[in-house]
Amino acid sequence: MIFGWNPTIGVDMRLDLSADELLTTTRSVRKRLDLDRPVEREVVEECLHLALQAPSGGNRQAWHWVFVTEPGAKKVIAEHYRTGFDAAYGSDIVPEITDRERRMWLSARYLADHFDEVPIMLIPCQWGRVEGASNERQAGYWGSLLPAVWSLMVALRSRGLGSAWTTLHLSHEQEVAELLGIPYDRCAQGGLFPIAYTKGTDFKPGPRKSLDGIVHWDKW
Repeated sequence: MIFGWNPTIGVDMRLDLSADELLTTTRSVRKRLDLDRPVEREVVEECLHLALQAPSGGNRQAWHWVFVTEPGAKKVIAEHYRTGFDAAYGSDIVPEITDRERRMWLSARYLADHFDEVPIMLIPCQWGRVEGASNERQAGYWGSLLPAVWSLMVALRSRGLGSAWTTLHLSHEQEVAELLGIPYDRCAQGGLFPIAYTKGTDFKPGPRKSLDGIVHWDKW
Protein backbone atom coordinates (compact mmCIF):
# COMPACT_ATOMS: atom_id res chain seq x y z
CA MET A 1 0.00 0.00 0.00
CA ILE A 2 1.22 3.48 -0.85
CA PHE A 3 0.07 5.61 2.07
CA GLY A 4 -1.84 8.67 0.96
CA TRP A 5 -3.17 7.06 -2.21
CA ASN A 6 -6.80 5.98 -2.00
CA PRO A 7 -7.60 3.37 -4.65
CA THR A 8 -11.36 3.85 -4.20
CA ILE A 9 -11.20 7.56 -4.97
CA GLY A 10 -8.18 7.37 -7.24
CA VAL A 11 -6.46 10.46 -5.89
CA ASP A 12 -3.80 11.36 -3.37
CA MET A 13 -5.75 12.43 -0.27
CA ARG A 14 -2.87 14.09 1.57
CA LEU A 15 -2.92 17.81 2.23
CA ASP A 16 0.17 19.83 1.38
CA LEU A 17 1.22 20.36 5.00
CA SER A 18 4.63 20.05 6.61
CA ALA A 19 5.17 17.97 9.73
CA ASP A 20 5.28 21.18 11.79
CA GLU A 21 2.00 22.37 10.28
CA LEU A 22 0.31 19.04 10.99
CA LEU A 23 1.45 19.06 14.60
CA THR A 24 0.30 22.64 15.21
CA THR A 25 -3.01 22.57 13.31
CA THR A 26 -4.48 19.22 14.33
CA ARG A 27 -7.33 20.60 16.36
CA SER A 28 -10.32 19.15 18.19
CA VAL A 29 -12.94 19.65 15.48
CA ARG A 30 -16.59 19.88 16.44
CA LYS A 31 -18.73 22.41 14.56
CA ARG A 32 -16.69 22.02 11.36
CA LEU A 33 -17.23 18.28 11.03
CA ASP A 34 -19.05 17.47 7.79
CA LEU A 35 -21.90 15.31 9.04
CA ASP A 36 -23.26 14.62 5.56
CA ARG A 37 -20.17 13.43 3.68
CA PRO A 38 -19.45 9.70 3.92
CA VAL A 39 -16.02 8.62 5.13
CA GLU A 40 -14.37 5.78 3.26
CA ARG A 41 -13.23 2.85 5.39
CA GLU A 42 -10.06 2.60 3.31
CA VAL A 43 -8.99 6.12 4.29
CA VAL A 44 -9.49 5.47 8.01
CA GLU A 45 -7.62 2.17 7.86
CA GLU A 46 -4.81 3.85 5.95
CA CYS A 47 -4.50 6.38 8.77
CA LEU A 48 -4.61 3.61 11.34
CA HIS A 49 -1.71 1.82 9.62
CA LEU A 50 0.33 4.97 10.23
CA ALA A 51 -0.89 5.39 13.81
CA LEU A 52 0.12 1.87 14.76
CA GLN A 53 3.76 2.89 14.42
CA ALA A 54 3.36 4.78 17.72
CA PRO A 55 5.22 3.38 20.76
CA SER A 56 3.65 0.93 23.17
CA GLY A 57 5.15 -0.37 26.41
CA GLY A 58 7.18 -3.50 25.81
CA ASN A 59 5.98 -3.32 22.21
CA ARG A 60 2.92 -5.24 23.39
CA GLN A 61 0.53 -3.39 21.07
CA ALA A 62 -2.32 -4.48 23.34
CA TRP A 63 -4.76 -2.10 21.69
CA HIS A 64 -8.06 -2.67 19.90
CA TRP A 65 -9.86 -0.16 17.69
CA VAL A 66 -13.66 -0.22 17.67
CA PHE A 67 -15.17 1.79 14.81
CA VAL A 68 -18.93 2.30 15.02
CA THR A 69 -21.04 3.16 11.98
CA GLU A 70 -24.37 1.47 12.78
CA PRO A 71 -26.96 4.23 13.38
CA GLY A 72 -28.69 2.54 16.32
CA ALA A 73 -25.45 1.96 18.19
CA LYS A 74 -24.28 5.51 17.49
CA LYS A 75 -27.53 6.88 18.87
CA VAL A 76 -27.17 4.96 22.14
CA ILE A 77 -23.51 5.96 22.58
CA ALA A 78 -24.36 9.60 21.84
CA GLU A 79 -27.08 9.53 24.49
CA HIS A 80 -24.56 8.28 27.04
CA TYR A 81 -22.17 11.02 25.96
CA ARG A 82 -24.83 13.72 26.38
CA THR A 83 -25.61 12.43 29.86
CA GLY A 84 -21.93 12.71 30.72
CA PHE A 85 -21.74 16.16 29.19
CA ASP A 86 -24.70 17.46 31.18
CA ALA A 87 -23.24 16.05 34.40
CA ALA A 88 -19.85 17.66 33.75
CA TYR A 89 -20.82 20.99 32.17
CA GLY A 90 -24.55 21.47 32.70
CA SER A 91 -27.39 21.32 30.20
CA ASP A 92 -27.54 25.12 29.85
CA ILE A 93 -24.87 27.78 29.55
CA VAL A 94 -24.29 29.98 32.59
CA PRO A 95 -23.82 33.77 32.37
CA GLU A 96 -20.78 33.90 34.63
CA ILE A 97 -18.34 32.51 32.08
CA THR A 98 -15.92 34.41 29.86
CA ASP A 99 -16.39 34.86 26.12
CA ARG A 100 -13.71 32.25 25.44
CA GLU A 101 -15.35 29.78 27.80
CA ARG A 102 -18.71 30.49 26.15
CA ARG A 103 -17.33 29.71 22.69
CA MET A 104 -15.81 26.49 23.98
CA TRP A 105 -19.05 25.45 25.70
CA LEU A 106 -21.14 26.12 22.59
CA SER A 107 -18.72 24.16 20.43
CA ALA A 108 -18.73 21.23 22.85
CA ARG A 109 -22.52 21.40 23.16
CA TYR A 110 -22.84 21.27 19.39
CA LEU A 111 -20.85 18.05 19.26
CA ALA A 112 -22.87 16.57 22.12
CA ASP A 113 -26.11 17.38 20.30
CA HIS A 114 -24.92 15.96 16.97
CA PHE A 115 -22.61 13.12 18.01
CA ASP A 116 -24.89 10.43 16.61
CA GLU A 117 -24.73 12.09 13.18
CA VAL A 118 -20.98 11.71 12.67
CA PRO A 119 -20.10 9.16 9.97
CA ILE A 120 -17.82 7.13 12.24
CA MET A 121 -17.23 6.88 15.97
CA LEU A 122 -13.99 5.43 17.29
CA ILE A 123 -13.46 3.90 20.72
CA PRO A 124 -9.80 2.93 21.23
CA CYS A 125 -9.36 0.14 23.76
CA GLN A 126 -6.53 -1.69 25.48
CA TRP A 127 -6.27 -5.00 27.28
CA GLY A 128 -6.25 -4.75 31.05
CA ARG A 129 -7.70 -2.31 33.56
CA VAL A 130 -5.76 0.00 35.88
CA GLU A 131 -8.31 1.41 38.33
CA GLY A 132 -6.54 2.07 41.61
CA ALA A 133 -3.15 1.16 40.17
CA SER A 134 0.07 3.04 40.97
CA ASN A 135 0.99 6.15 39.04
CA GLU A 136 3.82 4.19 37.44
CA ARG A 137 1.46 1.57 36.08
CA GLN A 138 -1.15 4.15 35.03
CA ALA A 139 1.48 6.11 33.10
CA GLY A 140 2.77 3.02 31.34
CA TYR A 141 -0.73 1.78 30.55
CA TRP A 142 -2.15 4.94 29.01
CA GLY A 143 1.20 5.83 27.49
CA SER A 144 0.90 2.63 25.48
CA LEU A 145 -2.42 3.63 23.90
CA LEU A 146 -2.86 7.39 23.70
CA PRO A 147 0.20 8.18 21.51
CA ALA A 148 -1.33 5.97 18.82
CA VAL A 149 -4.65 7.80 19.16
CA TRP A 150 -2.92 11.14 18.68
CA SER A 151 -1.01 9.78 15.69
CA LEU A 152 -4.33 8.73 14.18
CA MET A 153 -5.74 12.23 14.66
CA VAL A 154 -2.69 13.72 12.92
CA ALA A 155 -2.99 11.22 10.06
CA LEU A 156 -6.68 12.05 9.69
CA ARG A 157 -5.84 15.75 9.56
CA SER A 158 -3.31 15.09 6.80
CA ARG A 159 -6.13 13.69 4.67
CA GLY A 160 -8.75 16.35 5.29
CA LEU A 161 -10.56 14.61 8.13
CA GLY A 162 -11.03 15.75 11.70
CA SER A 163 -11.77 14.39 15.14
CA ALA A 164 -12.10 15.50 18.75
CA TRP A 165 -10.69 13.97 21.92
CA THR A 166 -13.60 13.20 24.26
CA THR A 167 -13.99 11.03 27.36
CA LEU A 168 -17.42 11.92 28.74
CA HIS A 169 -19.08 8.67 27.67
CA LEU A 170 -16.79 6.81 30.09
CA SER A 171 -19.22 7.43 32.94
CA HIS A 172 -21.23 4.78 31.07
CA GLU A 173 -18.28 2.70 29.92
CA GLN A 174 -19.76 -0.60 31.01
CA GLU A 175 -23.06 0.01 29.20
CA VAL A 176 -21.18 0.90 26.01
CA ALA A 177 -19.00 -2.18 26.41
CA GLU A 178 -22.10 -4.36 26.62
CA LEU A 179 -23.59 -2.66 23.57
CA LEU A 180 -20.51 -3.26 21.44
CA GLY A 181 -19.35 -6.58 22.88
CA ILE A 182 -16.19 -5.14 24.47
CA PRO A 183 -15.05 -7.37 27.37
CA TYR A 184 -15.37 -4.71 30.06
CA ASP A 185 -13.66 -6.64 32.86
CA ARG A 186 -10.54 -7.26 30.74
CA CYS A 187 -10.38 -4.28 28.37
CA ALA A 188 -10.57 -0.52 29.03
CA GLN A 189 -11.87 2.18 26.72
CA GLY A 190 -9.66 5.22 26.21
CA GLY A 191 -12.14 7.75 24.84
CA LEU A 192 -14.69 8.46 22.13
CA PHE A 193 -13.65 10.12 18.88
CA PRO A 194 -15.86 11.38 16.05
CA ILE A 195 -14.39 10.93 12.58
CA ALA A 196 -15.57 13.02 9.65
CA TYR A 197 -14.28 15.12 6.80
CA THR A 198 -13.90 18.74 7.82
CA LYS A 199 -15.60 21.77 6.33
CA GLY A 200 -12.49 23.41 4.95
CA THR A 201 -8.95 22.53 5.93
CA ASP A 202 -7.66 25.96 7.02
CA PHE A 203 -7.09 25.22 10.69
CA LYS A 204 -4.70 27.40 12.68
CA PRO A 205 -2.56 26.80 15.78
CA GLY A 206 -4.56 27.13 18.98
CA PRO A 207 -3.75 29.49 21.85
CA ARG A 208 -1.23 27.97 24.21
CA LYS A 209 0.76 29.12 27.23
CA SER A 210 4.20 30.54 26.66
CA LEU A 211 7.23 28.54 27.82
CA ASP A 212 7.75 31.02 30.66
CA GLY A 213 6.38 29.53 33.84
CA ILE A 214 5.95 25.95 32.57
CA VAL A 215 9.50 24.99 31.58
CA HIS A 216 11.97 23.82 34.20
CA TRP A 217 15.64 23.00 33.55
CA ASP A 218 17.45 20.81 36.09
CA LYS A 219 15.04 21.70 38.90
CA TRP A 220 11.50 23.11 39.39
